Amino acid sequence: MKVSKKIALLAASVFWFAAAPIAVAADDAATIRANTEAWFKAFNAGNADAVAASYAADAVVMAPGAPPASGSAAIKQLIAKEIAGAKSGGVSLAQGKMNDLAVKGDMAWHAGTYSVIKDGTTVDTGAYMEVLRKKGGKWLIVRDIWNSSTPPAPPAAAPPPPAPAPAAAPKK
Repeated sequence: MKVSKKIALLAASVFWFAAAPIAVAADDAATIRANTEAWFKAFNAGNADAVAASYAADAVVMAPGAPPASGSAAIKQLIAKEIAGAKSGGVSLAQGKMNDLAVKGDMAWHAGTYSVIKDGTTVDTGAYMEVLRKKGGKWLIVRDIWNSSTPPAPPAAAPPPPAPAPAAAPKK
């Protein structure tokens, strides 16, 4: 009887220790997903300060068509430019259905899709990948990259060469 009680306690302990990290990771995953939703809302609201606050001080953002932005000031400037471009184009961002995430200790990655919406119509789709670090109990993005799923436009055709100048009339 004593042996089976010890085995039951051992099994319960093993189960508890195995399940505990999963619960923490699930809470962290929910927090990270909520932070990403807040990023989208702040972007669409034109709040570059709130978006920039989701990045670590040493973060790097790799946006399409731009050099990497490193550090808080450069990231805020890049985000403000992206928001201004979205506003002038009359578009907003919507988080897509793909929303994959993994947490390991104080590091995590989060990949997902997004849509660009104009007048209620999707005009573009894309994907993003964030790498996050937990510091002081807060998850902050340390690397962020996104891309459009739409192929780039073909290069403009080269202008035709200039027509040759008319030959001069012979002198008489």
